[in-house]
Amino acid sequence: MSYVDQVLASVKEKNAHEPEFLQTTTEVLNSLRGVLERHPEYQKAKLLERLVEPERIVSFRVPWVDDKGEYQINRGYRVQFNSAIGPYKGGLRFHPSVNQGILKFLGFEQIFKNSLTGLPIGGGKGGSDFDPKGKSDDEVMRFCQSFMTELYRHIGPDCDVPAGDIGVGGREIGYLYGQYKRITGEYSGVLTGKGLTYGGSLARTQATGYGVVYLANEILTHKGKSFQGQKVVVSGSGNVAIYAAEKAISLGATVIAMCDSNGYIYDKDGVDISVIQDIKEVRRARIKEYIKARPSAEYHEGFQGIWSVPCDIVLPCATQNEIDLDAAKSLLKNGCWMVCEGANMPSTLEAMDAFIEAGILFVPSKAANAGGVAVSALEMSQNSLRLSWSFEDVDQRLQNIMKDIYKSMSSAAAEYGKTPEDYVSGANVAAFLKVANAMMAQGLV
Repeated sequence: MSYVDQVLASVKEKNAHEPEFLQTTTEVLNSLRGVLERHPEYQKAKLLERLVEPERIVSFRVPWVDDKGEYQINRGYRVQFNSAIGPYKGGLRFHPSVNQGILKFLGFEQIFKNSLTGLPIGGGKGGSDFDPKGKSDDEVMRFCQSFMTELYRHIGPDCDVPAGDIGVGGREIGYLYGQYKRITGEYSGVLTGKGLTYGGSLARTQATGYGVVYLANEILTHKGKSFQGQKVVVSGSGNVAIYAAEKAISLGATVIAMCDSNGYIYDKDGVDISVIQDIKEVRRARIKEYIKARPSAEYHEGFQGIWSVPCDIVLPCATQNEIDLDAAKSLLKNGCWMVCEGANMPSTLEAMDAFIEAGILFVPSKAANAGGVAVSALEMSQNSLRLSWSFEDVDQRLQNIMKDIYKSMSSAAAEYGKTPEDYVSGANVAAFLKVANAMMAQGLV
């Protein structure tokens, strides 16, 4: 049995109840076989065994009081996965689906995503099974204050710097930051995604969505193509989806479909992204409201139907495993020739295999959605310098980072016997080598 197979067997035995974590470790480790054959020192140092175990997992209860005066209890987590190349960096997710396995999957992915940015940040993730939907601002504030009352002792600007994720936007970050400052008496860059009035960075809101399109556009440019005239499907309608759609439209694409967890809209004339922004960012309503503003558009219940819409390019920006094998087959049948992942691991392993086997351009999430954490790291730099850079400056740095990611994953794929278009292997190898060499240099820690 090979070294990779031995480690995967051990991971499956120890984490059988965590399917998402098993999925990401299987995908990453399988792509590293060529690297490990060339570097036997990694096996001698038991590097993979160390890599798949988080350095630390913190689990805690979060008691809070709702508007009726009733006590509520949620569970909070912080997975500090790997700090070989810098302080832990990764978002907080507030959603009923959150559990330790989900956060381990996200934290493991974050190690490689952060490595690809070229910036000195390690991998971590956290969150709670709290659902901010339907809660008042006061309820969200009380929950965030309780959550931070425990979390504050485990984080810091040179130790662990959380950000936002699903369910954690500017409102939640503000409440969390205020409580951290209240407890510690420190005004530091301990969270990113902050408001512009208290240390946030311009372009952070747009960063993940823009980064997805910047990387896709870099690949298209090297293929002699562009977004101009392409029909694009964007799943989701949150922050990542909205700004990916906005940037694709600005480059000449026609975004024809978007969705939320209830259903999807199809607008053959091109989605009006300003209407989506009003629905989702201002009114916090459901996407079906779109057809009131655009009667010529269609609304369909059930978001999975979005994968049946004929298109050229797909930007999946909703959540993990939203594209299964059947969805992948439907996309390929209807002419899709590029998938660039905006969400974290939105394609199942079977769907990824189908895309790769079909020979389409497939860009994995750890490369494509790295723009968000890249600008979070730039926010950390601005906080340390007590400076604020312009939108144009941050956006240009983001574009340069995404171009460098393209170069890194293409060259790594070619160096280790793959085609330069094998972006999955290339991204994993390029990211792994940086982390592995840092771990080796620091000894057994």
